[in-house]
Order: sequence, then structure tokens, then C-alpha cells
Amino acid sequence: MDFTAMMPLAGTLGVTIHEGTKDRVAGKLPVRADICTAGNIVHGGAIMAFADCLGAVGAFLTLPEGATGTTTIESKTNFLGAGPVGSVLVGEATPVKIGKRLSVWQTRIRTEAGAEVALVTQTQMVLWPS
Repeated sequence: MDFTAMMPLAGTLGVTIHEGTKDRVAGKLPVRADICTAGNIVHGGAIMAFADCLGAVGAFLTLPEGATGTTTIESKTNFLGAGPVGSVLVGEATPVKIGKRLSVWQTRIRTEAGAEVALVTQTQMVLWPS
């Protein structure tokens, strides 16, 4: 399944998802100048959007039968380091808790060289037919 095709923002940012299972979602984000802030460092909003894309895929893959979708209702980001222009960020989202109405995902973002960039925890709400 082409997850990034389902999320237009992921395509705009350049996110690629190379693994998507109920236990782990992994992807990459090349750091381009147009997603950076002053000093040619990736913008925090781009980091948060990258993490949200990965967590959303995981939440989608764990939807209970009969659910129609998922949406982020809370997100917390700890910025741990910089992602300089020209680098590639690597993200890995794993479930903390999967429930009938909510799932909580934690996404760890590093540079390809292994430097920590961010730790994001997000809560996804399951959507049901009305």
C-alpha cells in the first residue's frame, strides 16, 4: 500500500514510508532548504508532521473492525537535536497502547548518522460510522 499517496502532506514534505506493520512504521524525510528555519535546520513543524504521518499509518493499520478512520487528537514533541539541510531524517513509530477508541504511538526521529532529533508521542482517536 502506498501510504504517502493517501496523505498529500507527506508527498509535499518528501516523506517516504518503507515499512508499515501493526508493530512498527518506519520512514524517511530528506531535509531540504524549503522545510528549514533559520540556520538551515529543519523546521520543528516539519518534524512534527513527519512523526504524525508515521503514527497515523500505524493507527490506521491497527483500526478495529468497523472503524472508518483515525485522527490525531494530541501530540507532544521533545526536540533533542538538529536536522541540518542535506541530511535525511529516519523515523520509527511504535505503539504504546492500542485500544478500541484510542491508540498511542511514540515516534523516535534521528538522522541517518544516528543523532537524536526528536521524540514524539501522539494519541490517535478511532473514528466510527455515525
